Amino acid sequence: MRRRHLLLSPLTVAMPAVAWGQTYPTKPIRIIVPVPPGGGTDIITRLVQPGLQERLGQPVLIENRPGGGSTIGTNLVAQAPADGHTLLMIDSAVAVNPFLYARLPFDTERDLQPVSLLATAPVILVANPSFPPRTVREVLDYARVHPGAVNFASGGNGASTHLAGEMLRSVAKVDIVHVPYSGTAPGVTAVLGGQTQIMFAGISSTRQYVEGGQLRAIAITGNQRSPALPDVPTFAEAGLPEMNAETIWGLWAPAATPPAIGEQLSREIAAVLALPEIRSKAIDLGFVTAGTTPAEFSARFRRELETWGPIVRQSGARAG
Repeated sequence: MRRRHLLLSPLTVAMPAVAWGQTYPTKPIRIIVPVPPGGGTDIITRLVQPGLQERLGQPVLIENRPGGGSTIGTNLVAQAPADGHTLLMIDSAVAVNPFLYARLPFDTERDLQPVSLLATAPVILVANPSFPPRTVREVLDYARVHPGAVNFASGGNGASTHLAGEMLRSVAKVDIVHVPYSGTAPGVTAVLGGQTQIMFAGISSTRQYVEGGQLRAIAITGNQRSPALPDVPTFAEAGLPEMNAETIWGLWAPAATPPAIGEQLSREIAAVLALPEIRSKAIDLGFVTAGTTPAEFSARFRRELETWGPIVRQSGARAG
């Protein structure tokens, strides 16, 4: 009997792990969105939620946990059980916060595991209709004549909406004043209400207001116009090709999550993003869909660190 036990014990030890991996997920999945509802991160999460829920066979619950420039929600996931049932959806802030904060309660590369890059998008410069300038050149001329008088809203210190403004300040040598809000949606609300004149934001967060006339679209970053707003010129067309900032959105898991779970999630996300109705809706919202492997997303994350680190340092922006 003793010999039989020794022969069986390796299999006995291995079987629970195999069976557990085959049955994932075993309960509802929480996706933590570390910003308020209404911004691009929330929008892309809700876009893929129904399809992901159907493919995984478990409820997928979206939980907005804003605060601390997205660090509160991020830390919640970094400390969560590494079983694939608590995930993080976050934008470019994940690559910015390590440079923006003198101290974080987590280490992104040590405590989080990249799962999939879902989408990228340019950011768009919008203005309250009462703001006189209508073109990039007019905005810059106005800012030079009125130094320190032009306020730009953002979704918070270190958000891509903030750093796009810092990029404009650096590239165009203009004195514009940053006014951070607790998320993209509150920042857009501030521009709609005239509390600030301009803002860089995602097309998904502003298109309805641009088309409704409540906001004026000035230009989008990058070298190509967006199919979602084809009449809006690029900064490159205005002579500022250096304004090439874009936002990324990706899914993360706690670092010790079994790689097989990350691979499974990345495959299911890619399948959802490939659905014609999802792809069409994403384009309408201004997203460029991706759906990558964890390894591909990890490589993209490293490139984001290389892009945003120098911009944060040059801007002198600090938080926390």
